[in-house]
Amino acid sequence: MAGELIVGLDVSTRHDAEKIVEQLDGTADFFKIGYQLVYGGDGLALGKALIAAGKRVFFDLKLLDIDNTVEKGVAAIARTGATMLTLHAYPKAMAAAVRAAAGSPLCLLGVTVLTSMDEADVRDAGYGLSIEDLVARRAAQARDAGMGGLVASAFEARKIREIVGPGMAVVTPGIRPGGSASGDQKRVMTPRDAVRAGASHLVVARPIIAAPDPRRTAQDILAEMATAGEGAP
Repeated sequence: MAGELIVGLDVSTRHDAEKIVEQLDGTADFFKIGYQLVYGGDGLALGKALIAAGKRVFFDLKLLDIDNTVEKGVAAIARTGATMLTLHAYPKAMAAAVRAAAGSPLCLLGVTVLTSMDEADVRDAGYGLSIEDLVARRAAQARDAGMGGLVASAFEARKIREIVGPGMAVVTPGIRPGGSASGDQKRVMTPRDAVRAGASHLVVARPIIAAPDPRRTAQDILAEMATAGEGAP
């Protein structure tokens, strides 16, 4: 029940990302690479290098396009040997992605509702559903499409588990250890509570990479995750 820690390499240069990976050697081996590093810091090449070095890589690219484009993009990422890839949890995009990843170990993750959004933001985006109902719909659609998991706030993790069962990954960003600033996240949770809620993977970036001692901070988070089963109902 401990869950897995994914460290977000939310920096702008490959040099800075490699420094973080080096600082966490022996403590963390699973890293998220997103827009900032892909577009500004040679992130795809870095990801391939980390994979070649035995690390696990989560490409957080949040793909969404016409079916053919999604299919070709997913196939390209699958060839890198990446462990995880995100796309927005729209039914047609997920179906195309599943076709492209067939036969590979790539775990496809459907992004439900961003953790920086609250109910007002969802209404402003034109959805007529609450966050809870929208996440539930996306979770069922991802399950039916054959996706590997979902990305959602830890506040929705328990409901997602009820819908998808134990076999799919539930990846939760917006994780903040006690005393950490929320930043631009609106729905945050501690590592222990997120694992208790049903999360299988916790994504932590700023609280680790901006810490004076990233290794110690990551170790503390892992220790807290390991206690999630203690005293749980």
